[in-house]
Amino acid sequence: MKKVVLVVGGGSGIGADAAKKLAADGYDVAVMSSSGKGEALGKELGGLGFTGSNLEPADLEAFVNASMERFGRIDGVVNCTGHGPKGPVMEISDEDWHLGMDYYLMNVVRMTRLVLPIMQQQGSGSIVNISTFAAFEPDPDFPTSAIFRSALAGYTKLFSNKYAAEGIRMNNVLPGFIDSLPEKEDRVNRIPAGRYARVQELSNTIAFMVSDDSSYITGQNLRVDGGLTASV
Repeated sequence: MKKVVLVVGGGSGIGADAAKKLAADGYDVAVMSSSGKGEALGKELGGLGFTGSNLEPADLEAFVNASMERFGRIDGVVNCTGHGPKGPVMEISDEDWHLGMDYYLMNVVRMTRLVLPIMQQQGSGSIVNISTFAAFEPDPDFPTSAIFRSALAGYTKLFSNKYAAEGIRMNNVLPGFIDSLPEKEDRVNRIPAGRYARVQELSNTIAFMVSDDSSYITGQNLRVDGGLTASV
């Protein structure tokens, strides 16, 4: 039986490319996005496509249910998301802080609640969350992302420690700047590699972290940033 991976936020960018890579590697894929692009991509890849928002718990539940009805199992989940609220740190409203928490932390918490019992029954599973280089070196351009993905790192460690013995893993992939974004000279100058990442470099990393090739890796925050972050 083919293994099944769900890609949340797979309509474009890293999520879409990861879905293509996983399908090419032989997985059945289910792709969800709010734009409708994820639904089209999932069908194009011979899997399941679903339109819904990762900010809506009912949409996540419906996506998991549809995937189980179609495939009967869930071996991996890739959690991606769009950009949440931005702005000067002291000008972000309470509502936008709460929205940022939904974008960058609660989307993972809610999805994990849904798939954990399925993975426990199977005795295995890998959850990969797309985070940010700014999780440990906060960047003022991405304030809510930096803060709540730092919290995501803590959640990931607590979760992975609790469920590692059951064969269920969770890791975060921390991209730097990606070539799907407009290139800015000041950002390129910060990157020791001298260039933005190619989106395929992220997809290859995600596929590795989903697969059994990384079976002894859990609770980690893997930087794929060309050396952008300075901390050890």
